[in-house]
Amino acid sequence: MKIFPLTFIPHEPRIDFMKMRWVAIVAAVLMFAAAVAGIAKGFNYALDFTGGTVVEVRFAQSTPVDQVRERLAGAGYEGAQVQSFGSGTDVLVRLQPRDGQTTTDANNHTAQEVLAAVSTAENPATLMRTEFVGPQVGRELAMNGLYAALFVVVGFLIYIGFRFEWKFAVSATLTTLFDVLVVAGYFAWSGRDFDLTVLAGLLSVMGFSINDTIVVFDRVRENFRSMRAEPHEIFNRSINQTLSRTIITSLVFFLSVLALYLYGGGSLEGLALTQMIGAVVGTLSSIFLACPLLTLGFLKVTKQDLLPKARDEAELARRP
Repeated sequence: MKIFPLTFIPHEPRIDFMKMRWVAIVAAVLMFAAAVAGIAKGFNYALDFTGGTVVEVRFAQSTPVDQVRERLAGAGYEGAQVQSFGSGTDVLVRLQPRDGQTTTDANNHTAQEVLAAVSTAENPATLMRTEFVGPQVGRELAMNGLYAALFVVVGFLIYIGFRFEWKFAVSATLTTLFDVLVVAGYFAWSGRDFDLTVLAGLLSVMGFSINDTIVVFDRVRENFRSMRAEPHEIFNRSINQTLSRTIITSLVFFLSVLALYLYGGGSLEGLALTQMIGAVVGTLSSIFLACPLLTLGFLKVTKQDLLPKARDEAELARRP
């Protein structure tokens, strides 16, 4: 009896992502419209942007932050931001400004009301400091965040335009903006506090999204130069070849941020939640949206767009 040796043949997944491109594009347009509508409605800006009162108290014994937050809510200060720091006995309370409240009111009446609300006979609290943050500081922070976002977008356009081709730069920028706007739209519709940690999370989502997209575009460029096939097949092959890397990277990033969300405390909750949503949206967009955009209208990529220009000029120079 003749025995044939067993051989392992590498096999890459063959999912026809481009077949679903119109469904993905329509879904992306609907999500984009919903996100823009939510952003137009407005965010629930936190103290970082609106201004308000900052009160620092020190307890005789360590106390859970949730209990402090519940006592403040019972005293009429719902939505107060409470953060524990130091040895666990120091607590920082941030409160939104109330209508008609002046700086003097914020520093005197509000601080005393907070102290009375959180202090108990078993665990008395001492007022350490109180400050009033004006809305002008919030406007400056908002403008600085906008400038940072514009700087990142322009940097992406320049980098990808030099490394690939302008069509790739436009597609990658549109994909990244889609990811950021969807995450921002979630915060607008959900009414969660929008503070500096959320803004930092949005900037990190931009970096994560562009990284995934560049990996796929790198493979697209290589396959366009080495394969003799239609763009539809080249895009499919490129996405499939990078699929495992994309999923593994996103999964590891998501689990890391999930740990931060579960154990990082309330002060990091907005940052972690922003990055978790961004990881999911960014992964899906790099798979289902980035390449399909390169098949539309003026963004349609052909083999001529990716031929090395130096090699073409050298070949033309050698011709008689």
